[in-house]
Amino acid sequence: MKTRLRLLPAFILAFSFGTGATTPSFAAPADAFLAAIAAHCGKAYAGRIVANEPRPATPDAFEGKALVMHVRGCESPAQGLRIPFHVGEDHSRTWVLTRTADGLRLKHDHRHADGSPDAVTLYGGDTAEAGSPMRQVFPVDAESRAMFEREGLNASLQNAWAMEIEPGKRFVYELRRPGGRLFQVEFDLTAPVPLPPAPWGD
Repeated sequence: MKTRLRLLPAFILAFSFGTGATTPSFAAPADAFLAAIAAHCGKAYAGRIVANEPRPATPDAFEGKALVMHVRGCESPAQGLRIPFHVGEDHSRTWVLTRTADGLRLKHDHRHADGSPDAVTLYGGDTAEAGSPMRQVFPVDAESRAMFEREGLNASLQNAWAMEIEPGKRFVYELRRPGGRLFQVEFDLTAPVPLPPAPWGD
């Protein structure tokens, strides 16, 4: 544990300099949040749906499937963290977290089995507030809204995603929309699981 704690300041420093900032801010919630996730790099964790409101009339793509997150990409902090999100045998989803000058950016990288991009991919947004070392919120950005409109996904135009982490305890991925839509998956960080296949043969 002491070794892991000694590594975190160096990881935070790398993220700060990776953005081109002239003065690293060790107190920035964004850096602390990324460092907390990076402490789990190279490990995978099982998740479960803890909120899915309103309940869909028919089972959606996540119901009844094994849900696994895999923290990767910590060797290149300037390029951000990559967290593949495996849904059963579907390995098409990866969350990409990068540091910006003002906070964090979340993108959803969706690909087909051959590695080619899906028609709906790299959507997400930047944090609008500092957030905290435990929770960051990502309102949908203009580029993503334009793609959703083009693809007829009007329900997603007001998406807001969030991530939460209690280091060594749990990680939560969240999707929320006005009108009551709430989807959350909680991952148990106390019990690593076998690593799933790397997406797209990476």
